[in-house]
Amino acid sequence: MIIGVPKEIKPQENRVAIQPGGVMQLMRNGHTVFVEKNAGNGSGFTDQMYIDAGAEIMDNVDDLWRRAEMIMKVKEPIAVEYPRMREGQIVFTYFHFAADETLTKAVIDSKCIAIAYETVEKADKSLPLLIPMSEVAGRMATQEGAVYLEKPKGGRGMLLGGIPGVRPAKVLVLGGGIVGVNAAKIAAGMGADTTIMDINMHRLRYLDDVMPKNVKTFFSSEANIRSMLPTIDLIVGAVLKPGAKAPHLVTRDMLKEMRPGTVIVDVAIDQGGCFETSKPTTHSNPTFVIDEVLHYCVANMPGAVPYTSTLGLTNVTLPYAVSLANKGWKQALIDDLELKKGLNIANGSIVYADVANAFDLDWIDVDSMLN
Repeated sequence: MIIGVPKEIKPQENRVAIQPGGVMQLMRNGHTVFVEKNAGNGSGFTDQMYIDAGAEIMDNVDDLWRRAEMIMKVKEPIAVEYPRMREGQIVFTYFHFAADETLTKAVIDSKCIAIAYETVEKADKSLPLLIPMSEVAGRMATQEGAVYLEKPKGGRGMLLGGIPGVRPAKVLVLGGGIVGVNAAKIAAGMGADTTIMDINMHRLRYLDDVMPKNVKTFFSSEANIRSMLPTIDLIVGAVLKPGAKAPHLVTRDMLKEMRPGTVIVDVAIDQGGCFETSKPTTHSNPTFVIDEVLHYCVANMPGAVPYTSTLGLTNVTLPYAVSLANKGWKQALIDDLELKKGLNIANGSIVYADVANAFDLDWIDVDSMLN
């Protein structure tokens, strides 16, 4: 199979879909890999490193898309890339369709095979291709929150961990999954007074056992969230419903219950955000203020640490990419129920119910696509 790796063109996105070691593995399985010129520079991987691994470097991205049978990306295609997708071509990337109707309809129209990293799902409901980026984003959420609590950045002017004689900041983490746990770990490690909320009592009992002593657990409900807002300094939104839009746990009217300079970091922004007032931002313009509350809603947070992120992403995507290349998409999905969950749109039809439901569109059962 011919695999194409284009350079990411979303603003401030420095990751690349595969590192040279991954290219070497695909080559050893008998496949051809095209890498767009300078695609890996932002992550610290030179064209020569890809050439040494066996890839062919291509200057013309349109030619790369035209010739590739499978495209591997990091972020969802943006408008300039829509016409490059074609019928029958596998596009393997993060899509987050439920947050973007325009993208969804463009992929339907292209009739490509859209396999979304974020919905590949193991039997235990874990999301193996989302985990490493969730780990990065969770840890970054607290780091960025700590920076934006500084007064020159628009925050309350607080040091996250406090000092002797001065209380630390209070951090509220909404969601006890991978993002939430990593955000809470970093907050606790920096000395913050941290609370993590979730609706799953089994999960809360587990977290109560394993998290540091300065992390408390609290059942997530509107009443409980409202009760905490007046005293919280930093809120991390870490809620995920795989393939679906994130629920709005904090509404516009609830902002008025927060103190001026409170910082919100919405890691769920890729799926629409879990704060009603969230809207996607970029690394170059990461924040905005509503009702004196500072919002940080960067949609590709791991893109700020691309070396770490690219290595972490390749570690988990490569086995699935090899399977797709070796077997073709239909047989790979038939053989692997985890990968089958990743198919969102194929041949012009939605096969993932939550994507269809987000926009009131029709969908068909995935098995009918594989027969």
